[in-house]
Amino acid sequence: MRLARIGNAGEERPVVVADDGTYLDLSAVTGDIDGAFLAGGGLDRARAALGTLPRLDVPAGTRIGAPVANIGKIVCIGQNYARHAAESGAEPPSEPIVFLKAADTVVGPDDDVRIPKASVKTDYEVELAVVIGTAARYLDSPADAGAHIAGYAVSNDVSEREFQLERLGQWDKGKNCETFNPLGPWLVTADGLDVPALRLRSWVNGQARQDEVASDMIFDVAHLVWYVSQFMVLHPGDVINTGTPAGVAMGLPGQPYLRAGDVMELEIEGLGRQRQTLRDHTA
Repeated sequence: MRLARIGNAGEERPVVVADDGTYLDLSAVTGDIDGAFLAGGGLDRARAALGTLPRLDVPAGTRIGAPVANIGKIVCIGQNYARHAAESGAEPPSEPIVFLKAADTVVGPDDDVRIPKASVKTDYEVELAVVIGTAARYLDSPADAGAHIAGYAVSNDVSEREFQLERLGQWDKGKNCETFNPLGPWLVTADGLDVPALRLRSWVNGQARQDEVASDMIFDVAHLVWYVSQFMVLHPGDVINTGTPAGVAMGLPGQPYLRAGDVMELEIEGLGRQRQTLRDHTA
């Protein structure tokens, strides 16, 4: 099942995306797709209502919002693909590298991304996002993780490398600029999804940049959910960005960082596609 939120920012309507790409109105089931919906059996209610949900007549060009509202926190995993760790000049980590990204960085999958003031090293990162469905705290083993996952989405962990790596302190300064986490277009429920086979790809101005499968992760999804639950409570609606494959600008010859007017496109097979235009911070 594919869930989405469509409409102007702050006015999104919850929908189910049918197999033919049309939208089914979910408003009779829930006011929004958020942690309360996920924790309160909302996915089961949505499935049960599928045969009765009315189709929406959606004008072309209607904005798609992030598929989850009121996210509490975004937990990010660094250097979780061996080739990306190598292009970053690091050895593969012996345990997950964890940092946090503020929820107010989240925008829709096709919304513009603003290059921060004084930035010269803005970078892209296609990532598999895990959306938490029920609270996870001190899980006993990775085998317990699946029961706490609502589904998956495409995430772009946009980063400013100078702020992140050259300005001292933690990575947070390069990760939390406004618009730095496009998410969506869909929340795809976990049932029947072959997560290790998911293919992550990105392009800049039509040029292919990243291309790996989720099975290339050093630490898989189940391990990450279990691991993070040892240090913080994962609440319904929280998101884990599971790391990016090799091919980011930082690791390429000439380091082709993003500039105003560039276009990022990101895709994970089965989870949808994003497209963002880079704008100056004043735009």
